[in-house]
Amino acid sequence: MGGASVLVTGGSRGLGLLLARQCVERGCAVTIAARDEAELDRAVALLRRRARAHGAPDSSVSSRVCDVRDRTAVRELMARTAEERQGLDVVLANAGIIQVGPAEAAGTEAFRAAMETMFFGALHTAMEALPHLRRSPVGGRLGLIGSVGGLLPVPHLLPYSCAKAAIAALADGLRAEESEHGVGVTAIHPGLMRTGSHLQAEFAGDAGREYAWFSTLAGLPLLSMDARRAAERIVDAVDRGRPRLILTPAARLGATAYGLAPSLVTRANALVGRLMPAAGRETAGTVQGRRVAARDDGRARWQATVSALNDRAAEQLNETDGHEAHRPTTRRP
Repeated sequence: MGGASVLVTGGSRGLGLLLARQCVERGCAVTIAARDEAELDRAVALLRRRARAHGAPDSSVSSRVCDVRDRTAVRELMARTAEERQGLDVVLANAGIIQVGPAEAAGTEAFRAAMETMFFGALHTAMEALPHLRRSPVGGRLGLIGSVGGLLPVPHLLPYSCAKAAIAALADGLRAEESEHGVGVTAIHPGLMRTGSHLQAEFAGDAGREYAWFSTLAGLPLLSMDARRAAERIVDAVDRGRPRLILTPAARLGATAYGLAPSLVTRANALVGRLMPAAGRETAGTVQGRRVAARDDGRARWQATVSALNDRAAEQLNETDGHEAHRPTTRRP
């Protein structure tokens, strides 16, 4: 990938920032896009530091403010990036949001927001990137970041799962259609990763208890994956044009089991759902994770210890000081 022109949407923090960093370290010219200009500025400073450490100039890293829900804005993003970089070789569609809580508490607006940002955001990115990727002299590559939650529905993550399922179908279909144009399309389905995303996620229902289970599981070393390793494997898969990548053994096991015995897994999911927090009446709308963490979230000492790796990742991956474009609507008791 050395010398390739790469664009990463949702590249200002978390996994997107690590994907951009991987590409910088491989000698690529990288442009990151996101909605928050302040987050982008911090991310660019981090990436340029890495670029200089690898002998690359600051100009090898740039950023653009873009809301992927707006197709016109995405079209302009692609055109300007291609003009600035003399083309586009690799596009990684990573922009996303996470909403945690029972569907009853989240409401239909949560599903709509998830679809607009993740599915339509990925669709806009793909449709506007493909004309440029087809012209790549080295063979264009498109990576669509899905989730094992799109292959295996997860209780209390249904808006996220629905949007990621749509991305899975989009990626597999586009790969079939774009093969004749020489563009490789890779569907990436991570499991739990330690990116610090629990601070930016939105929690519905009993926000404190939802935050407690999500932040704990996302930090468990045996269930979650180091995000740096995940980014390395994702960039490798996209570079090689692999059709699909499922990260973590637990994710592969869950997806395989659901494919072979969906009824059995659905019944198991029902049991898991009964152990989840009830919808409750504490919160109207959603509360951002960093706000739940700022007040007493009720985590036991062992939970705080387990999630320490994830908390540390949040500090390192620009997750702690940003401002979500989706403002939470909260009524605290």
